[in-house]
Amino acid sequence: MRMFAPALVIACAALLTVSAHAAPGNSADDMDKLLADKGLLTRLDQVRQNVRDKASELVVNAMGFLGVPYKRGGNTLETGFDCSGFVRAIYEQSVGLLLPRKAEQQAAATQSIDKKDLQPGDLVFFNTLRRAFSHVGIYVGDGKFIHSPKPGAEVRVESMGVDYWARRFDGARRVQDNPPANPSGE
Repeated sequence: MRMFAPALVIACAALLTVSAHAAPGNSADDMDKLLADKGLLTRLDQVRQNVRDKASELVVNAMGFLGVPYKRGGNTLETGFDCSGFVRAIYEQSVGLLLPRKAEQQAAATQSIDKKDLQPGDLVFFNTLRRAFSHVGIYVGDGKFIHSPKPGAEVRVESMGVDYWARRFDGARRVQDNPPANPSGE
């Protein structure tokens, strides 16, 4: 979701390499002019904006499920959600990506990032069952995440700074455009 299109990155790298060899005295301003002339600066800005829009759409979509009851093994609005079923449904509906079914599989299929680099739409994992990556939620910004917490509860937003979650934080991960996972979760 947050990756540049590979062809665009390759094209930029090729242009940078060619221009660096062709004119070793070029300044950064000359490089910016070359990229602008080729329309690549505009394209990069469009890609960045598209990524922000998708993350915002994902978070807004997730907020629409506030109050849906927790259901162990649940993965639809009608049945309710468990934590990983909620994340999987939101990603499928918002950006068309089918993530694995279980939290630990979702962690394995995503890119590890530093907590300080969290952006809305990233996944946050917690150790709630005395095992790594046993709970997952979606980061919404401002140190908060949305998730389906436990039996008897509903989808809600909570602060990662609350002692319970802070002590159990297991890591932050970013979903790629094509997560390398078995979507069936088997």
